[in-house]
Amino acid sequence: MELDSVRRRFEPAIRRGLHLYWRFARGLTLGVRGLVIDAERRVFLVEHSYVAGWHLPGGGVEPGETLTTALARELREEGNIELTAPAALFAVYFNQRISRRDHVALYVARSFRQSAPPRPNHEIVAHGFFAVDSLPAGATAATRRRIDEVFAGRTVAEFW
Repeated sequence: MELDSVRRRFEPAIRRGLHLYWRFARGLTLGVRGLVIDAERRVFLVEHSYVAGWHLPGGGVEPGETLTTALARELREEGNIELTAPAALFAVYFNQRISRRDHVALYVARSFRQSAPPRPNHEIVAHGFFAVDSLPAGATAATRRRIDEVFAGRTVAEFW
């Protein structure tokens, strides 16, 4: 058999084996956050029950889920927000505070609808749209930096 023929025959099994190895040897976590901007140029923030501060809505990408599917799910769950046009990928950050293998993709969403404000629940205790120049006092430093990058054109950081 030719080398190319052998490679093509075994490539799917080799690829699956390598991915299984990488999953354990190089465990990577991936999250998404949405910078949702309304018509008045306000941003949507949430306050969680399990971590201090105001944050951009978002969360982890589940197995088998794309980044955009995860973003849509998180916006729906945390803000009752439905995208009406695709959000734009703004940047990908390394979140070394979480782990040595965590990354966060930030999307900017300007086209959406919110049929009703979400009700506080076991995960989200407060939420709202805030003017960029009057964010709530508890807005995290990372949240403020991301907003500055988008609105003030600050240099995009590599780290969350």
